[in-house]
Formats: sequence, C-alpha cells, structure tokens
Amino acid sequence: MNKAYNPKELEPRWQAKWEADGLYHADIDESKPKHYALTMLPYPSGDLHIGHWYAMTPSDARARYMRMKGYNVLFPMGFDAFGLPAENAAIKSGIHPMVRTRDNIKRMRTQLKSMGAMFDWRREIVSCEPDYYKWTEWFFIQLYRHGLAYRKNAPVDFCPNCNTTLAREQVWGDDRHCERCGTPVIKKDLDQWFFRATQYANELLNYVDIDWPDRVKTLQTNWIGKSEGAEVQFSVVSDQLSANESKVTIFTTRPDTLWGATFMVFSPEHPLVDKITAPEHKAEVAAYQAQAARQTDIEREATDKEKTGVFTGAYAINPVNGERIPIWIADYVLMSYGTGAIMAVPAHDERDFAFARKFGLPIVPVIQPVGEPALAGSSMETSYIGEGEMINSGPFNGTKVNTEKGRKNPAIAAVIDWLEKQDIGKEAVNFRYRDWLISRQRYWGSPIPMIYCEKDGWNPVPEDQLPVTLPEDVEWKPTGESPLKLHPTWKNTTCPVCGGPATRETDTMDTFMCSSWYHLRYLSPWYDKGPFDEREYNYWMPVDTYTGGIEHATMHLLYTRFFHKALRDMGIAEGHEPMTQLRNQGMVLGEDNEKMSKSRGNVIAPDVLVDYYGADTVRAYLMFFARWEMGAPWDSKGIEGSSRWVRRVWMMFTDETARGAASPETLRGLRRKVHQTLKKVTRDFDNFEFNTIISGLMSLLNDMQKAREDGAAGSKEWQEAVNIYVRMMAPVTPHIAEELWTQVLGQPYSVHQQPWPKVDEQAAKDDEINIPVQINGKVRERITVPADASDEEIEAAALAAVQKHLDGKTPKKVIVAKRSIVSIVM
Repeated sequence: MNKAYNPKELEPRWQAKWEADGLYHADIDESKPKHYALTMLPYPSGDLHIGHWYAMTPSDARARYMRMKGYNVLFPMGFDAFGLPAENAAIKSGIHPMVRTRDNIKRMRTQLKSMGAMFDWRREIVSCEPDYYKWTEWFFIQLYRHGLAYRKNAPVDFCPNCNTTLAREQVWGDDRHCERCGTPVIKKDLDQWFFRATQYANELLNYVDIDWPDRVKTLQTNWIGKSEGAEVQFSVVSDQLSANESKVTIFTTRPDTLWGATFMVFSPEHPLVDKITAPEHKAEVAAYQAQAARQTDIEREATDKEKTGVFTGAYAINPVNGERIPIWIADYVLMSYGTGAIMAVPAHDERDFAFARKFGLPIVPVIQPVGEPALAGSSMETSYIGEGEMINSGPFNGTKVNTEKGRKNPAIAAVIDWLEKQDIGKEAVNFRYRDWLISRQRYWGSPIPMIYCEKDGWNPVPEDQLPVTLPEDVEWKPTGESPLKLHPTWKNTTCPVCGGPATRETDTMDTFMCSSWYHLRYLSPWYDKGPFDEREYNYWMPVDTYTGGIEHATMHLLYTRFFHKALRDMGIAEGHEPMTQLRNQGMVLGEDNEKMSKSRGNVIAPDVLVDYYGADTVRAYLMFFARWEMGAPWDSKGIEGSSRWVRRVWMMFTDETARGAASPETLRGLRRKVHQTLKKVTRDFDNFEFNTIISGLMSLLNDMQKAREDGAAGSKEWQEAVNIYVRMMAPVTPHIAEELWTQVLGQPYSVHQQPWPKVDEQAAKDDEINIPVQINGKVRERITVPADASDEEIEAAALAAVQKHLDGKTPKKVIVAKRSIVSIVM
C-alpha cells in the first residue's frame, strides 16, 4: 500500500463515519459493566484553547481504553453557558448574550469534533437554554421547600466593576480581588439567597468512599476548617440589654485556658456593640467601626498587623471565676467566624498577648511548662503555647496539658465535662465553611424562581409555570446594573398564594448552581418529566471517573458534593457521592513559562496545529510532553517528535515489503517486547500516566523496526505485533488507528469496538536479567544471568564477577535483594 499519510483527508472522513454510524452512542446495556467518564464542560468563550485539548484528549483516550476493556462507556459533552463574560461583552457591544453564546457554541462544537473524541453528542447540554435551566430553577424550589435555601440580609463581597456579589470562593488573593476581572472587592449589606451548605460540613470531610487526589482532599478540608472546642456563655454587665441579650456565647478551641481570660473582644460589627458602649466612648467606637469597615478580612486577620482596638466602657463576667473583665472591640475579630466575640487569653495567644501589652491589660498564665521557671504575666516576653500543667485554674490546677486538639488533650476534655455540669458551656464544633451565597445581581444567569408579595412574603413560582425565562428585550447599562431590575414588565407578576400583585426576584443564580448538576442532565437531556430519567440514573450513576482542573477544588467540586448530598436527603438522588474517582490535569503554560493570555501573545491555537499536523499528532504530543497531572510549558519544536512517530507508524505498517526470514531469537525477542510494552501501557492507562504510554509505544516501534530489518515482516509474530500495536495506539490516535486497522490490516470495522489485547505473561518474561553488584554500597560490576536463576546462582555469579575487587578477602555477608541488586558487605 504505502500511500502518503494525509490526516486532512482521513481524519474528517472517519469522524463523519463515526458520527453517521452512532459509534459512540452510549445506551443502557445491562449485559456490560458501565463506566461513566466525565470531563469538565467548557465555558463557550468562542475558541477552544490548548488547555481544553490538554484536559479533554487524555480523558478521551482513557474513556476509549475503558471501552476496549469491555465497559459500556458514557462520555458526554456540553457547555456551561451562563456567566459574567457574555454579559460584560453585551454591555460593551450591545450584542445579546444569547446571540453571542449560541454563535460561540456553534464554533466550539466544530472545534471539539475536530479532536475525534468519543463524545455522545446526542446528550449535549447547554446550561443557558430554558429546557436546562427550568430544572435548575426546579432544584432551587426543592431546596427551598426542604429548608436548605433561605434569604437574609448579610454583608457580602461585592465587585464594583462587575456590579455583583461574589461567593467567598470567588474572591482571590491577599488583596481580595474578583476572580473574573481582578477588581478589589468591597463589603456591602444586601438581601441575599443562600444554600445551607454548612449543614453538610462534617459529612463533606468524609472521603472514605471516593478515590480523589490527596491534594484536593486537603484543600477542601482546610477550606471547611473544622475546629473542636466549646461554646461558653459570658454575661455582659449592662442595663441596656434584656436577659437574653446579656448572654454572649463565645466559641473557643481552648476551654482549658478560660481562667486566663482577662478581657473580651467583640467584632466592630457585632450587633451588641452599639447597645453596650458607654456614652463617653461612643464617638471613639463609631470612628473605629468606620475604619474597620474599610479593611479587608485578610488585612484584619494578618498576624503581623499592629493591633488596634477601642474600649467600649462595658464589662462581662467570666463564668468560671466570676471575674469582671473589660469588653473591647478590635478589627482582628470577624463576625464571619464563630460568634463575632472572643475571650482573650493573652498569656497563651499571640494576638491577645500583643493586644494586652499595647493597651496595658492584665496577663494571667494558666499553663505552666513543666521544669521551667514559673511564668509571670508581668515579665512574659511572649505568649506561651505548648504543653505543661494547668495553674491559676481553681479545681484544675495540676491537670496535664498536651498539644493535641479537642478531647485528645486531657485538660480540654476535663474542662468541657465540667462546663457542661455547671451549665455554663457545652462541647461544640465550629467550621470556617460558610453557607453558599448564590444571589447575583446580573441578567445572564438562571432566574431565582421566587415571588415576593407584601401580604404573603416570599413564595416559590408554581412548578407548572417553570421555567421563568429571561426576557430578551433588555437594555444594557454601562454601570452593569441588572436589566432585570430595570425591565418595565418582567418583574411584575401575581402572588401564587393570594393572587394579588407581586414582584419576581430579579437576582439570578450563581453559575456554579448550573454546573452542580450537569452530570445528571447528561443522563437524559431529552427528558421532560423531571431533571433526569430515573432509569438512566439507576444505570449510569455515580460518575466513575471525573477529570478537570484542581483550581475547582473549593468551588465547583465542593458545591457538587454538597448538592448531591442535599438531593439524596430530599429523595431525589441516591448514594453519598456524585463522583467516585477524580483526577486532575496540570496546566499548559506558554513557551515563556507564563500562563497563556492574549495580552502576553503566548496563546497556542489548536486549530492551527490540527490544520498543520492533524488531530492525532496534537493528541499524541499533549499526552507525551508532560506528566498529565503536572503540565509544563509548551514547546513548539517538541511536537515534531510526535509528528515523526505518527508518520513512522504509517510508513512501517503500510510497507508490505518483506525482507527475508528472521531468526527464532529475533521473533521471540519481538514478542517479548510487544507483550512487555502491552503490560506497561495497560498499567499506565489504569494510572493516567499518559506520557509513558507514548514513550513506550515509541520505544516499541524502534524495536519493531530492528526486527523488520532482521526479516520479521510477514511472520505471524510480526502480524501479532502490528495488530496489538494498532489497538494500543487506538485510544491515543483514533483516526490513524482506524485507517490502519480497517484499510491496511483488513480487520473488521471498527478498531474502537475491538477488545483490549491480553498480555501473554510467558512471552513477556525476560530470558536474561541484568543485575548490579555493589561492595559496601558502591556498584563495582553488573552481571547477566538467566531470568529463572535462583538466588544461590545469582550470588555465585556475583562473587565470581567481583573477585578482583575482594583482594582475597571473604565477604561478611552477601544479600540478593529481590533479584534486582546484589549487596556484598566486607
């Protein structure tokens, strides 16, 4: 045959045939084990960039491999289509987001198909289409009815440029900037909708049933921020407060230090501050509150920040010893953590110590390090944080203190038990995690299906009126204000309770709501009786393998887990987790080692590469040039190596010229290398080690070339080698593999429906093994012995090889370690 390799002709030809034949349609088949492979869906920006290819093509290769292993594989694709970029573009250009988004999707769909991936396009979803966000709205109503969605006035992070609220996860960096536009974020009090994500905080820390990377689990665990300790009630001494108001609860991880609490600190935003502040301190307190409001949480919590604060003139009673202690306000205490009030123990807390020294407040040590001079508050140069014995603590003097957290510390356990008996405190757990703020003051998002009536308050839109669709006749303001608020008629409706005039919610949902359930809509995007067909759910769920970027660890991945658990508890879904296995890819950087961006001029356009090299070469290079989970800078010269490999495969397998007869040793060696490579490639596919799959195939091709030159072509061993090789490369380079399989080898269509080849373990065994021999830790010789040699035979061969290094001496010990190294101790 030996015709020229022409990817421009064969790749679109096979793509068209696969699509026409429905080769990648995934339907319920109870006779096969299922495998739901999912890769994170793209935002329709208009162009598929090399990062999309880097995430998706190895994921596609893995899905193809699982199909050849005998699984019924679902590998769908769609578009996460709501979001700020389209709306911001509309503000600038006047082009409606739906028009721009649909145009972008059309272009990106064509680009995605050029990959040759096994996406089942029948199952495509687009989150901005009404038939999708109808069910996003339906899910909101279910959460509301089950008490998991609520509205409250709260200080929120607000981007003045995007003119919308942000969830905590969308505020980035020490300077607290908007993840979208980079503008510094401000605080603003607004009525907002929240999901009770914190109700699942403890369960979200459990990863027992899922195979997720340790790094993701660590990021989520730290983000949730579980702290064990106690809640303790302090009494505020004030005639301005009711009996209930005077009880202030604080959370502490160190209840064993309560006897050292010499003052309290409230957040400047604490609701009691204005009530308890003495008249002579009101002006100073008000000025300090205004100053604190201008600072970010990061600035306020910085440990190296100079401590500031103001005395309120009020006092509280320490419940463990009856001491009257002053109440201050300070910016390092935040309303968003705990109760917005803390007990201050300067002897054993760094920030409290600095605060007490600056303002001349008492310092009382209550933990004494054993064997050290007695601590004295007046002479301490820093707070003491460590183990020891409790002192100045009444009945607990002498109790051992260690550095463990919670009840693992005997002092903490003993004090918690005592607090509960005295009815002044109780064991408690606190979380850094916050409820999910989902309100956005924007147009381009799923409407929040809630109606407000002056008489009946907030109520959900009746389900038979869903979806609440976005109006198309909207006006874009340069200020970024939501067109929904300004629309003359859209927000006007009737109350579902009394039928009177009412107003729609004009906020839309955070786009992470849409992506929290998209994997469920893939199951049956045509289904109109619910968000998914139960039969499809029962067969395909949970997702078996999910791939995407680690940057989503504390946003999308955490939201999706919460959402699934909430659906489970509402009886909508089953199982504890939505995705069993997660794997993250790294990032492709520009050739300048910087993140790709148009402004830097370092963006790599995959369309150009596909046009020049073909999709198979681009796929192969993306799997070869870096460890997939790490990523690397792009190398425009490196792709030439992958191009040469693909073309060498083509030339060798289409060359029918035979060159004599090979020796038995050559043929045996060829089979050995083929089955050794098959064994390694199989293991690497299982472990997502894509770069070594390609290097293994390249190495095998070199061995096959040598065998061919030695006359192996035409032998049954050669035919087996080519057959296995094409099947091994099929997941990586699907187009050339199909062409070689059907058109060159004459095998039945399609290679992608063939079983994964089986390793012949006997053939894969080496005839001989090479073992290094070291003397006192230094390698002196290498020996070659039969692969089935015993340890005694290996030892004898090693001693014979190193006689000249022994100087006639007898070794003390000879160790044959797992047949991989011989260690001689002199």
